[in-house]
Amino acid sequence: MTAVEEVSPDPPHRIPRPWSTQRWRDATFLHWPYDPAVVAPLLPPGTRPDVLDGDTYVGIIAFRMVGLGLGRGPGIPYFGTFCETNVRLYSVDERGRRAVVFRSLDAARLASVVAARAALGLPYVWSRMRIDRHGDVISYRSARHVTGAAPLRLSVRVGEDIAEPSAADQFVTARWALHTRAWGRTRYVANEHPRWPLRSATVLQLDERLVTAAGLPPPEGLPSSILFSPGVRVAFGTPALP
Repeated sequence: MTAVEEVSPDPPHRIPRPWSTQRWRDATFLHWPYDPAVVAPLLPPGTRPDVLDGDTYVGIIAFRMVGLGLGRGPGIPYFGTFCETNVRLYSVDERGRRAVVFRSLDAARLASVVAARAALGLPYVWSRMRIDRHGDVISYRSARHVTGAAPLRLSVRVGEDIAEPSAADQFVTARWALHTRAWGRTRYVANEHPRWPLRSATVLQLDERLVTAAGLPPPEGLPSSILFSPGVRVAFGTPALP
């Protein structure tokens, strides 16, 4: 079996000619451990669950997308800035490359939803969303348009900087690609960004239906990992075969 690449807080590759650039701001990461056998059927062909100490993870990541654009050009006005929340899984392909797999991506810009679904087959959903911050408390609210399905009500209190992220912290945040099913094949899309500046966080409120809407059993209890980051600037490469 091909060796799996190391988990690294710094990108293992560079993207000199990005297909897209964007900034992720005010990001909260919630993660729960899951049995890899539960997650495996939800991954694209040619990939398998990535595991840490026998568990894989299911994550909810809520953040503000800022300045989404093509290449290294300026972000698209209005349409390139919006709130987003995704449910993601963790994958390894046959070449041993780690990545994420998105089960859903709720976003507040319809044009961006349509474009991302068409270009990469990503499961974007148009949703009503907002992010509010008062001091060290940040709140995220979302529900899907028309049906109001898969609501999220999340508030966290942001804590101290994490000087030395744990192995679990790095496993769920230091991800340098995504796997997606597009144009009839599994695709690998690399990304690069600076090392995540991470802070501790405490959940004050959590009411979500996103995980079950993504085809997974409901998570048990509070997340085992709760992290916050003020954000990073990200570059994505051209989609390729694994």
